Amino acid sequence: MIVADHLRKTFPGKGRKDPPVIAVDDVGFEARDGEITGLLGPNGAGKTTTLRMLYTLMRPEAGRVLVDGVDVAADPEAARRALGVLPDARGVYKRLSARENIAYFGELHGLSRAQVEERTRILSAALQMDDFLDRRTEGFSQGQRTKTAIARALVHDPKNVILDEPTNGLDVMTTRGLREFLRQLRAEGRCVIFSSHIMQEVAALCDRIVVIAHGRVVAQGTPQQLRAQAGEDNLEDAFVRLIGSEEGLLA
Repeated sequence: MIVADHLRKTFPGKGRKDPPVIAVDDVGFEARDGEITGLLGPNGAGKTTTLRMLYTLMRPEAGRVLVDGVDVAADPEAARRALGVLPDARGVYKRLSARENIAYFGELHGLSRAQVEERTRILSAALQMDDFLDRRTEGFSQGQRTKTAIARALVHDPKNVILDEPTNGLDVMTTRGLREFLRQLRAEGRCVIFSSHIMQEVAALCDRIVVIAHGRVVAQGTPQQLRAQAGEDNLEDAFVRLIGSEEGLLA
C-alpha cells in the first residue's frame, strides 16, 4: 500500500521577484493492495510531480509518503525496493536489446542470473515481447519501448507499481494489451497507481480515482462515488463538473 499524506511541492518563479509556483498543495490519498488507483486530471494538474514524490525522485516540502509502512524520507532505499516505476521519461539503452535492458536493471536490484532469466520469461510472456526481446532497442516503436521500460521496472517483482501515463502515444491494440496487463497486476494483489488525463482509460481500469486540479485533490473515491458526488450519471460529465467547481473556487 502507498499512502500520500498532505504532500506539498513548490518550484521557483520564473523571475527572482516572482512568487514560487505551487505544483502540489496538500495532496493526500491511499492506494491499496489489490486495487488500481488512478490519478486523473488535466495536463499541468500536478500528477507527475505527485508521482515523483511517491517514488523518491523529489522530496516533498511538507507531508510524507509511506510505502508498505516505510517512510520514504527516512529509508528511501527500502521504499525503492518495494516499488516498480514507469516514469514520464521512457528512456531505454539503445545499444542494448530489450532482454539486456531488463537484465541490467535486474542486476542493479541484486538478482541472480537465474532470477533475471525467470522474471524476463514471465514478463516477456505477459507483455507479449517475445518477437522483439532480443533486438536492439534502437528503432523500437513507442509501444515496444514502453513495454521494455515496464518490464525492467518490474524485474525485481515489486509489490507496488507506479506508472506515469503508461499508454501515452500507444496504438489501440497495444493499449488494450497494456490494460489487460494492469488488470493482471491487480489480480496478483499488487498496489497499482497510474496517472492519466484520458477519461475512458481511467473508467475502464480504476477501482478508485483521485481527481487532481491546480495541484489539489478536488475529489476521490470509486467511480460510482464520484458520479454521485457530482450528481452526474456519466463519469466524464462528473469529472468536468468537479474540475469546473475547483476552477470556480480559484477564479
